[in-house]
Amino acid sequence: MVHYGLGTALLVVDVQNDFADPSGSLYVSGGELVVARVNVEVTAARAVGAEIVYTTDWHPPHTPHFAEMGGVWPVHCVRHSWGAEFHPDLVVDGDVIRKGTGGEDGYSAFTLRDPQSGERRSTGLAALLRARDVQAVVLVGIAGDYCVHDSALDARAAGFEVAVLRAATASVNLQPGDEQAAFAAMEAAGVEVR
Repeated sequence: MVHYGLGTALLVVDVQNDFADPSGSLYVSGGELVVARVNVEVTAARAVGAEIVYTTDWHPPHTPHFAEMGGVWPVHCVRHSWGAEFHPDLVVDGDVIRKGTGGEDGYSAFTLRDPQSGERRSTGLAALLRARDVQAVVLVGIAGDYCVHDSALDARAAGFEVAVLRAATASVNLQPGDEQAAFAAMEAAGVEVR
């Protein structure tokens, strides 16, 4: 557990049924175990009035992000579906940033990337955090080697101090060693991995 305070935000990344439930379409091994660990952090952050922000993948039914249209991933987190809902055991008590709503690759909580043009745009999260005097971000959630990784790197690039709680993340490991490489890259960028 981290000691939260004013100026620190907890960012809970994509703890959704499709990732955290074994019957989800893109289940991440150990995803269901992350929920209780994340809840401990939510409780600690809320107890001292720290900001808490949640992210969700919120994809349209058809997007170039999905394998059926040339992407990498099976259909997952389609908006308004069971798979896109937060895991039912997750304590949700904060703002929600939806990613991939227009078919973009919604890996980062801070930026979206058009999968065809590569064009990037802001989700508005950095501005929201700055408006609330946040200087440090603590990340937990799914997946450590994709959405947590990209969010952590973007948070560093935006000038925030960043920590990732490894025990409160689960990783896809699409290729062997992806998780190790992702955490090494975060540390190289100045992210504190706890």
